Amino acid sequence: MKSVLIKNAKIVNEGTIFEGDVLIENEFIVEIAETISAKSSSTKIINAEGNYLIPGAIDDQVHFREPGLTHKGDIASESRAAVAGGITSFIEMPNTNPQATTIELLEDKFKIASEKSIANYSFMFGGTNDNLEEILKVNPKTVAGLKLFLGSSTGNMLVDNDEVLEKIFASTPLLIAVHCEDETTIKNNLAKYKEEYGDDIPMKFHHLIRSEEACYLSSSKAIELAKKTGARLHVFHLSTAKEMKLFTNKIPLEEKKITAEACIHHLWFTNEDYDKKGSLIKWNPAVKTQADKDALWEALLDDRIDVIATDHAPHTLEEKKNPYTSAPSGGPLVQHAVVAMFEAFHQGKISVEKIVEKMAHNPAKIFKINKRGFIKEGYYADLAIVNAGLPWSVKKENILYKCGWSPFEGYTFKSRITHTFVNGELVYNNFKVKDVHPGMRLEFDR
Repeated sequence: MKSVLIKNAKIVNEGTIFEGDVLIENEFIVEIAETISAKSSSTKIINAEGNYLIPGAIDDQVHFREPGLTHKGDIASESRAAVAGGITSFIEMPNTNPQATTIELLEDKFKIASEKSIANYSFMFGGTNDNLEEILKVNPKTVAGLKLFLGSSTGNMLVDNDEVLEKIFASTPLLIAVHCEDETTIKNNLAKYKEEYGDDIPMKFHHLIRSEEACYLSSSKAIELAKKTGARLHVFHLSTAKEMKLFTNKIPLEEKKITAEACIHHLWFTNEDYDKKGSLIKWNPAVKTQADKDALWEALLDDRIDVIATDHAPHTLEEKKNPYTSAPSGGPLVQHAVVAMFEAFHQGKISVEKIVEKMAHNPAKIFKINKRGFIKEGYYADLAIVNAGLPWSVKKENILYKCGWSPFEGYTFKSRITHTFVNGELVYNNFKVKDVHPGMRLEFDR
């Protein structure tokens, strides 16, 4: 039996911080107490004095690019970056190549992850205009949910047939996660800017092309449909102040049928950053104004927004250097997401307890993930130790993303992830990732 004893940690769990010890045996947390003595000489002891012990973050939206797009990233490389960032479980999106729109193709991805992933994993099944039959075969106990692109997307992943959309919403028991941007609005806006600038549209207009109205039209329609059909809806990467009125904090999370997510980049950057960062902060939906960012923070803190995620989506620098119309949207974030939120803690914007709630507890609750997302006896030992007073700078040589860059490059964070455990295995220790694959397929209590 393998055992690890974490001593003198500031344990963060369910809205409280208390000093104590945590004993791990094999994959599980077996004891949490004020003080625990090692039961055998082979027990590994880690002194976490002065540091936070948090449940490993659960990132409910990533693009790890495998299969088919592995020049940008793959499950091995991006799960390495994730655990270095204190993320111990991820839910990956279906728009790989081929797209995960059949059970067989979905299971192919699970097989790859079982051989390569350091972190725990699940995958979203992809909905299209013509795969309802396959959607109905998906097992809610073993698959995270159904992803629908209701706005610009690649290939066949845009669901733009209203009749099909309603049928999907009405007939699946799966959690439906949506990307909401109105395609027609975006096309019209893009045409206007192309007429003036051709393909080389200045990046600062991205948030006006993929506008507030495009987001609101789509998200309000999805919510209306969810209310009409009773579907379980989770709205990804909100980016506008206007959308905040669509969500409520009047009922407990466990009772919500409609939940919401904000991403690191929308909580960090604004349109003022386009001049300096250019396409490195080109995301869909777009990073918008300071007023939008402020409204996201307000909704996050008052619980209209339930989850903080990354929408981690690496592209090569070469691809990013293309003119506006061909520079892809998305960027790598998993390695720096938790410390970015701790930066907000240092700025007095958010408490450590709230960070844990939004990045670990709530994703576990929303997706009904079995025995993860909390520091509890009997739960899997998915944990991260955070030293909130150990600054480090993001540099090329410490970036673990396969694409080799970060929008945070050059930034000095005040906090550092020092240790990460996945299923009781110490997978990351002070800038070193262990070459092991303890990641497990997530299971869902549904």
